[in-house]
Amino acid sequence: MWKPQSFIIFPIHLLLQLANMTFWGAAIILFGIVKFILPLRSIRSVLLNVMHCFYVYFSVISVSFIQFFNRVDVHINIDEPLSEKKWYLITANHISYLDIILLINFCKNRIPPPKFFLKKELIWLPVVGLAAWALDMPFMQRYSKNFLEKNPHLKGHDIETTRRSCEKYINKPTTVINFVEGTRFTQKKQRDKNSPFSHLLRPKAGGIAFTLASMGELFSNILDITLAYPNSKHPMMDMLGGRMTKIIIDVKTLPVDNSIIGDYFENAVFREQFQVWLNALWTEKNARIKKWIESNG
Repeated sequence: MWKPQSFIIFPIHLLLQLANMTFWGAAIILFGIVKFILPLRSIRSVLLNVMHCFYVYFSVISVSFIQFFNRVDVHINIDEPLSEKKWYLITANHISYLDIILLINFCKNRIPPPKFFLKKELIWLPVVGLAAWALDMPFMQRYSKNFLEKNPHLKGHDIETTRRSCEKYINKPTTVINFVEGTRFTQKKQRDKNSPFSHLLRPKAGGIAFTLASMGELFSNILDITLAYPNSKHPMMDMLGGRMTKIIIDVKTLPVDNSIIGDYFENAVFREQFQVWLNALWTEKNARIKKWIESNG
């Protein structure tokens, strides 16, 4: 049940969040156009650093609004020290668009600015799509199994996009974020996709396996991040309406070793081994979310 004050808070908070996103997004797009036009790599690098600052400012202000309008406890649990001078691959579950804001803010002063693997359709989102393009984020075209059966020449196209994107990150510490479920979790999607996990969708192994094969030797660690909003069924609506009470960001630091680096698409033994590893992560992640929800029930 929404309280009367929620109907007052919602439009004010929404307008402030949109204004914050539009301001910083427009600044990033403007600098991105200049970066695209200028041929000098050194200048382009400086401009990208400035845009990363804008990107962080956006998240800081956005989270400040969230904390102002919500009496929310944010629990961040990190099992090992992190560094801004290392490369990280983040595997995270995906519940809400709020996840993106929280993960950008989480990276601030801990690890390098994050690059998200985004669905190609998101490039058409006002402000957000062009800002992501300006920040050199990879846009992935995901094809269904039925579509690939009818268009076999496109098989592996999304993985090739991953490879080209990874090449941009070799010379500077980078955080790569992969929402390996491919889309946001809902109970309906969980049922429709016949997911064996009560609070997660099935993880898609191909993209993350190829990322590890492409630049696994650079990654210092994998950060297995579990996001949860234990008291919220609709996190974005609850957050905008001032009803968000708890956010959990749980970080498990995992090694990158030869057991998870290999040819996922040609080596059947490795593919099965990698799927077992990823499903085990998801089983543990699901258990953690279930425990948090039940303890706040």
